[in-house]
Amino acid sequence: MNKSIYKFQFLILVTALFINSCSSEKPAEKTTSFTDKQLGQMLVVGFRGTEINAESPIVRDIKERNLGGVILYSYDYQTKSYNRNIESPDQLLKLNSALVGYSINPPFISVEHDGSEHSALHNLYPSMENIFEQNSFSDTLEVINNSRRFAQEFMVVGINTNFHPRLDLKTKESSNAALISYDPQKVTEISNLILDEYETEKLLSVPKYFPGYTVDYNPTDSTDNITSSWSEDFLTPYKNLFEQRTIRAIQVSHATNAHIDSSWPGTFSHSTVSGLLRDSLGFEGVVFSDDLQKPIITSNYDLETSILQSINAGVDVLVFGNNFKYDEDIAKKAIAIIQKLLKEGKIKPETIEAALSRIDQLKQDVIAELCTCLTT
Repeated sequence: MNKSIYKFQFLILVTALFINSCSSEKPAEKTTSFTDKQLGQMLVVGFRGTEINAESPIVRDIKERNLGGVILYSYDYQTKSYNRNIESPDQLLKLNSALVGYSINPPFISVEHDGSEHSALHNLYPSMENIFEQNSFSDTLEVINNSRRFAQEFMVVGINTNFHPRLDLKTKESSNAALISYDPQKVTEISNLILDEYETEKLLSVPKYFPGYTVDYNPTDSTDNITSSWSEDFLTPYKNLFEQRTIRAIQVSHATNAHIDSSWPGTFSHSTVSGLLRDSLGFEGVVFSDDLQKPIITSNYDLETSILQSINAGVDVLVFGNNFKYDEDIAKKAIAIIQKLLKEGKIKPETIEAALSRIDQLKQDVIAELCTCLTT
């Protein structure tokens, strides 16, 4: 009799466990693979041409690979000529409207207007006083007025992202007009004024180049080592801005800085991007690389190493300007390499997931509304 009771109780227990196992929700499976169109959001790519159509290589990349965005230039370093993408305000608005029209997701339409002679709008508005001329940063009212004019002009022509202001400190006298000051507090003050004006127009302004280039660095240089001139004062403008306002994106430097990482340049350094910028300074926004086709990178590293190191360092958006080196297939090659590295286990899926999440949030918060204005 007792044995029958035990058997009955055992059957009830087994049945309950079976029902419970069937009814329990299974934990959501983590994403282990990504489509090319998902990975395309991690790329910002440059191209040639002042107008586009359905057959243009950049449109092919936008449609087939869902590019995260584009970067526009006036000056072409390879051909040593102007008007690469920018001829006139009307032409630029038409180009940017077409880019948005072909895009699946709201794209970053970016420029690098930082005061150098090759800045995107340097030749487009010769009558506008350049706020970045030598010593002009001493006049705060001038900075405000001219920043406002440029920010408003970006809105008019459909540019939504500018890699500016430059937060590097002067360490000696230099002809580089994009550098604001020796004093990190002055750099903070002027940067806040510039950011205020871009924010008023709801544009994305991306401070750069974390954690710094040397004052003499030129984009055509094949090396830049800032170790001897760098100090923790270079971090002060970043710390101040992070405390004083919402900074949604930062662009990192390719310079070598042995104070932080003696093995890798900043863009490739986990200690720099994930360790210092994110963990120590608490930055939670999107990290853009500097142009991965600059000679400082291409003369020292192959494409696969550049992509692997950048992503594992913590960079979210890989910028390929297609200016110092032109490759119409760069987006296709970059995505294929990311897929290969994921398959080999050299990049973790959660690293890609985190990057895509940050990019998507930034686009929802800033870029989407600006792109809507071009389609209405």
